[in-house]
Amino acid sequence: MTRHEFRKLFKSVGPAVLPVIHVTDNEQAERNVRVLVGEGAPGCFLINHDFGVGPFLPVIAHVRARFPALWMGVNFLAVTGKDAFPVLGKLKREGVAVDGYWADDARIDERRAADDQVEAKEIAAALKASGWSGLYTGGACFKKQREVAPEHYGCSAALATGFMDAVCTSGAATGKAADLDKIRAFRAAIGDHALTLASGITPENAHLYMDAADGFMVATGINRDGDFYNIEPAKLARLLKLTREHGARQGAMS
Repeated sequence: MTRHEFRKLFKSVGPAVLPVIHVTDNEQAERNVRVLVGEGAPGCFLINHDFGVGPFLPVIAHVRARFPALWMGVNFLAVTGKDAFPVLGKLKREGVAVDGYWADDARIDERRAADDQVEAKEIAAALKASGWSGLYTGGACFKKQREVAPEHYGCSAALATGFMDAVCTSGAATGKAADLDKIRAFRAAIGDHALTLASGITPENAHLYMDAADGFMVATGINRDGDFYNIEPAKLARLLKLTREHGARQGAMS
């Protein structure tokens, strides 16, 4: 997927801001979705940070029933697409539409050639077999996964473009901003392919990443102070305003 295609999907002139909700229950998830919809975010991701996939599925179904037109993606914590895509396919057959899947680890191995990406190919086969057809953004050189040396960032990023719609990366930990040299290496390696960033974005630092990234999956940077689970509307509104202004400036210069 190209950068233009990604931004067009979300009707975004700048990077698409996709709030991440660390789900606790139906009421909390629904309340936070109402906040992000009210502020004009183009979509969101739900993640099961505190419990397994099984208890998470009813929450996904609940949010979809309450917001049938919402662009809604999910992240099954510590689950690759190999196991996630069959679940998403089952949800689809049950009438629960999930629009995107974000995996922390896309199982890209920069030590292997492009035609020898064994695990990434298994994930691709699982996606095809599942019947699910949403957006897939998978982690490369991602936090808490196998460490990749900085000199191999570009190789990992380039390999990832063959297996997903948007390449995703992060800082060193939840809430930690990504090193700018890392993001520059990713952008240089993937050319016009879409790139998402999944940690450490705040209204204060977002401007540093807007030229390189096409999507911001953001939680701690827009949550209430000291609160892992609930969005602060004013912070989200500020981030959305900044990305829109950036996109408008870029459009005026093109």
